[in-house]
Amino acid sequence: MIGAGSTKNNRADWLSVLVFIALMVIGWANIYAAVYDETATAGFAWGSQYGMQLIWICVSLLVAGVILLIDKIYIHQWTYPIYVVLFLLLLSTLVIGKEVNGAKAWLVLGPVSLQPAEFMKFGVSLALARYMSEYSFSLRNPSSLLGVGLLMALPMGVIMLQPDMGSAIVYCSFLVMFYREGLNEWVYYILCVVVGVFILSFFLTSSVLVLLLLLVCVVWQAIANRNPRESVIYLAAVLLISGALYFGMNYLLMKELTYYSALLWTIIPSLLPVAIYAFRERLYSIYAFMMLLVGAIFFSSAVDYVFNDMLAIHQQKRILDLLGIEQDTQNWGYNVNQSKIAIGSGGFSGKGFLEGTQTKYDFVPEQSTDFIFCTVGEEWGFVGTTIVLALFAVLILRLMRMGERQGEPFKRIYCYSVAGIFLFHVAINVGMTIGLLPVIGIPLPLFSYGGSSLLAFTVLFFVAVKLDSGEE
Repeated sequence: MIGAGSTKNNRADWLSVLVFIALMVIGWANIYAAVYDETATAGFAWGSQYGMQLIWICVSLLVAGVILLIDKIYIHQWTYPIYVVLFLLLLSTLVIGKEVNGAKAWLVLGPVSLQPAEFMKFGVSLALARYMSEYSFSLRNPSSLLGVGLLMALPMGVIMLQPDMGSAIVYCSFLVMFYREGLNEWVYYILCVVVGVFILSFFLTSSVLVLLLLLVCVVWQAIANRNPRESVIYLAAVLLISGALYFGMNYLLMKELTYYSALLWTIIPSLLPVAIYAFRERLYSIYAFMMLLVGAIFFSSAVDYVFNDMLAIHQQKRILDLLGIEQDTQNWGYNVNQSKIAIGSGGFSGKGFLEGTQTKYDFVPEQSTDFIFCTVGEEWGFVGTTIVLALFAVLILRLMRMGERQGEPFKRIYCYSVAGIFLFHVAINVGMTIGLLPVIGIPLPLFSYGGSSLLAFTVLFFVAVKLDSGEE
């Protein structure tokens, strides 16, 4: 429990604070470069993006100072009220929110526009830290997992209704914290399988993909399992499913059953004998294998529905462009193509500050927000991007170090949650600007223009610094 007695050493991690401020300053300089207009009247324009960002930097540093002055006991006590207030603000966007870029995600408060989804990450980080630090909590307890799921699912559901898929996907960043807290590694294996099946489904037919999954399961089982009897059961399950898919599916489809009905009537009878034998012989690990296999099979069959009916057209096109299935450098792939040109043109040491032609002449859309990293690459080259990424790496590792030296689960969980959020944002944003990941509209922390993002990351970070101060 956090109390006043935990403040015996009130020194903050000033190295982390200096790195944070350095990134903030470098980020502002790149926003200035991204919107710089050499033909404009000389002088500092407070109404420009760089002027507004400087104001937000001052506000953020003022908020950071307040956070460092408050007693840590209040952070623990106010956790759930903060979560509820931020969730209500997020929910209100569906009713009174302003629509920007197709998402009703902004609240207009006079001259200021705020995006509650950015601040909700802070609320969820605190709530998870409070809930998971309770004495009765266990990641192996279904009721505990349900509570964690609800804390994350409620804001994710609202964000998806806005709709803002990029902000919703950010909640995957908490997997970093869950891994540190001991979440079963099988969850991560399953997620890797899901991602792999989703990608392969664009290149392989459903039948070939299912047979490939069967082959992978056999190889994995042969490596991981040392029980010969279980090996025979695994092999029997694979053979039954393969035979059912080859003969049963064709027969049922000829009878004019729908694809999913045929799949259901094929898989269940083929696995039933294996399930009965495994139950009689108490080979319960077989059930986990069958659930994983059946889940992967049905997921591979449902990819078409997910892709065609749940994703917007621009999201579909960006995924197809990323995978090389469709090449459209003038429309859906224009942003990424221009971003890669800008970064590549920077070479080793860059063109110099305010000398980036791709950014200066607005070839890169959203160059001060989602694609701000291309400004770094063009003007500062490989050297500059390496320094920026190294500073982010130091900041994230320092956050993890803060978490590791905590004697209380609440502090550790919160610090790892913040580290995961920073890591996810940096990896996804940089990945999409260099064409390795689809464009999903995730800002680069402390670099992308926007007051909500800057203030939210400042609050996230300085609460971690405050919780860390007072530890030897």
